[in-house]
Amino acid sequence: MADKEAEDTSKEILKGIDLQVNKGEIHVVLGPNGSGKSTLMNAIMGHPKYEIAGGSLEFEGEDLTELKTFERARKGIFLSFQTPEEIPGITVENMIRTAKQAVTGENIKVIKFRKELKAAMKELQMDESYAQRYMNVGFSGGEKKRNEILQMLMLQPKLALLDETDSGLDVDAIQIVSNGVKKFHNEDNACLIITHNTRILKQLNVDKVHVMMQGKFVAEGGPELIEKIDKEGFGFLQGAE
Repeated sequence: MADKEAEDTSKEILKGIDLQVNKGEIHVVLGPNGSGKSTLMNAIMGHPKYEIAGGSLEFEGEDLTELKTFERARKGIFLSFQTPEEIPGITVENMIRTAKQAVTGENIKVIKFRKELKAAMKELQMDESYAQRYMNVGFSGGEKKRNEILQMLMLQPKLALLDETDSGLDVDAIQIVSNGVKKFHNEDNACLIITHNTRILKQLNVDKVHVMMQGKFVAEGGPELIEKIDKEGFGFLQGAE
């Protein structure tokens, strides 16, 4: 994976990544800052800043390597941003309804959609009035993160990529976000989660943990690896880089 920083230069960020997430699974990626975790998420979603220099990206048996971001979204992939953008001029309701119509290709009935949106917002303890506010404009950090989970619940993707959705949240907000992820996940979808605060994982049945350093996976295991890192940090893996 190369970062196209300029026309004549590129920097290799990810090296030999081999990752398979099956339907019904929750995978977690842990690692120090700057290890390439967010790059991995952006690469899966097709961010134009990055190019895959080797290998391929397959989803449900289809090669997505050459597909644009919106095409991958239509296939059922969703990315919750680490730092959600503000979008003046379009309301939360219109943004999500438009996105759902684009992904499903169906005409979304307003009354039914609003009922579902209201229920999802209640689940996330969001004020209903936020549905008519411009996307993330004037939202606190926690409100932006809840809004990301709201979009996930409404769009119901097949694969949810959560890039530090819990960062900057207090204990109560983490609990709400965690409940939202738990409500979303089922045997017909999958989650790939990046986090520094493993509290969000307490209520989730994590299937596999991947530890990334210097752009590659240096350790993989089950939930017990989370506990070990919580106690010892990443120091015990330094020799594996």
